Amino acid sequence: MKLNKSQIQDQNTKSLNSIEEHFNFTANILDKKGIDVNAVIKKLQNLKVAIPSWALGAGGTRFGRFSFFGEPTNLEQKIEDIGVLNALTHTAGAVSLHIPWDIPEDYNGIKALANSLNITFDAVNSNTFQDQKNAKHSYKFGSLSNNSKDIRQQAIQHNIDVINIGEKLGSKSLTVWLADGSSFPGQNNFQTALINTENSLKEIYSNLPKNWTMLIEYKPFEPNFYSTVIQDWGTSFMLANACGDKAYSLVDLGHHLPNCNIEQIVSTLMYKGKLGGFHFNDSKYGDDDLTVGSIKPYTLFLIFNELVYGMKNNTQNPDLAWMIDASHNLKDPLEDLLQSLEAIQEAYAKALLINQTELKNAQLNNDIVKCQEILQDAYRTDVRSLVAKARINLDRAINPIETYRALKVRNELIKERGKNSIATGL
Repeated sequence: MKLNKSQIQDQNTKSLNSIEEHFNFTANILDKKGIDVNAVIKKLQNLKVAIPSWALGAGGTRFGRFSFFGEPTNLEQKIEDIGVLNALTHTAGAVSLHIPWDIPEDYNGIKALANSLNITFDAVNSNTFQDQKNAKHSYKFGSLSNNSKDIRQQAIQHNIDVINIGEKLGSKSLTVWLADGSSFPGQNNFQTALINTENSLKEIYSNLPKNWTMLIEYKPFEPNFYSTVIQDWGTSFMLANACGDKAYSLVDLGHHLPNCNIEQIVSTLMYKGKLGGFHFNDSKYGDDDLTVGSIKPYTLFLIFNELVYGMKNNTQNPDLAWMIDASHNLKDPLEDLLQSLEAIQEAYAKALLINQTELKNAQLNNDIVKCQEILQDAYRTDVRSLVAKARINLDRAINPIETYRALKVRNELIKERGKNSIATGL
């Protein structure tokens, strides 16, 4: 299914006057505060968040998976679904593939389809947390950290293969996340596992094309529950430094222990020029992979405050790779992704409203009350009309979910694909 501008504009006419009135009211207030509203709108228009290929179908838990009708059964259909998201928002202009779940059969055809929908290829993701069909060795006891040189070499070669696939598509980065670790004390020697992982990553790094980067993800627990080899940002940072200038840490919002100060991690990594990518989701207890902003919206705002500050002041840090990483077991995946994109844009817009000079002065004067007032004034501002205005300027939907439902997109997908289609991947 492909949405066209006329369909979206027809839906926009129903609420165009009210949103323009709302926007003018908000813009007038912000203008009196000295905020350049047009500059904020422009930054919102330029924001691009990659959609993971595995998030377009129903996810699941360790206990069950509840399928959605009309799920994409191949890579072509997944890209078409991202095309729907991008047509509605303009923010979903990239796809992040997971290999081997989504190996193209026709590279030229896939590239042509993506190009027709204005979609680029973001980071490619390797998978050594599952045993692959016809693989000679198992990753049951680890991959890049495994005691067996043969198993490590198989995992290294898989990552090299993923790089080669990404090169054919025009990707420029590789994301490595390891499930490697242990569930029982004494199961692994911590130093041996870390040394094996570092050496494996260095070999993968040596195979990166000249203009590529490697993003090293971390996670404190799951699927192993006693130790994870790359368990925190410090270990990721250390490994990235060991590999070289083109290796960076990747922050996933769900990959932290409860009450961890993620915004401080973001700030530190950007200061050191080592924050390469960001995975958006939300959580209550652990790696819950919930809709962005659905549980901790203020934390998301505080993180964006550090991101906005870092993008302006830490020129040593590269442009960030933005991506959603979520699992949808109850909602329509496309509606969930639309909600996440909206939450990201709103948090970004609110962070752009912070007067950083005023905040800096308050910090230097130890005026804690003023600091809080500055942050919360921006957070309490209703920026929905700014986000909508950014989309209107690009002929996108004022209200993406309302438009999605009004156009009966899910019903159309069911007509095309049937009720029994199941997405590849998780």
